[in-house]
Amino acid sequence: MNHANIKGLRVAVLAADGFEQVELTKPLKALQKAGAVVEVVSLRPGAIRGVNGLLPGKKVAVDRVLKEAEPSLYDALLLPGGLVNPDALRQDHAALAFVRAFDEAKKPIAVICHGPWVLVSAGLVGGRQLTSWPGIRDDIVNAGGEWKDAPVVRDENWVSSRSPQDLPAFERAMLDLFGTAQPLRPHPELRTGGRKGLRWLLGGLLAASAGLAVNRLRRQNPGQALAADRHL
Repeated sequence: MNHANIKGLRVAVLAADGFEQVELTKPLKALQKAGAVVEVVSLRPGAIRGVNGLLPGKKVAVDRVLKEAEPSLYDALLLPGGLVNPDALRQDHAALAFVRAFDEAKKPIAVICHGPWVLVSAGLVGGRQLTSWPGIRDDIVNAGGEWKDAPVVRDENWVSSRSPQDLPAFERAMLDLFGTAQPLRPHPELRTGGRKGLRWLLGGLLAASAGLAVNRLRRQNPGQALAADRHL
């Protein structure tokens, strides 16, 4: 598989406390290995704790809080599962708006296990084909989605899987889907900020140089210095 287009791709991982650990960490590592720039986006700063089934897992650092995360800065979205994680996200209006923005822009979304709960609450499942943890099959069907019992289901800009047991197939399908995205390089945030900062710096340097030149003229030729002052 050729995943050359993933290099430099900017991926948001939307997660909260209670995410299924391997469903975040393994796809994240696969994306980074392929050259993607991955940011963990969450409801609060600091770190979020994962779970291994019902047991506490390790913490993962949050790169950006949701209120500071613009969907336009990312090329693709990953939604890991777990019980508590998607249940917290589906109750947060900003999280639902964040997910809707990706789908409205037809950006790739990879979702696994209980992650589709967020898609259900965002009102995006109607008429779509996807899979999930079997326990939320009824939620998807009741929301108008077509649930399939398969390791991976791809439907337009979505790829979905059922559980950690499907991770090898999920990672391959995720990389294939994300490889179809058009990378936002350079990103608007970097392009605008970088150019403004460079113009400001160059302007300051030019103004300082002009000021020094006029001061020298004042000392050497007051008449020429007065004319130069009028042009600054």
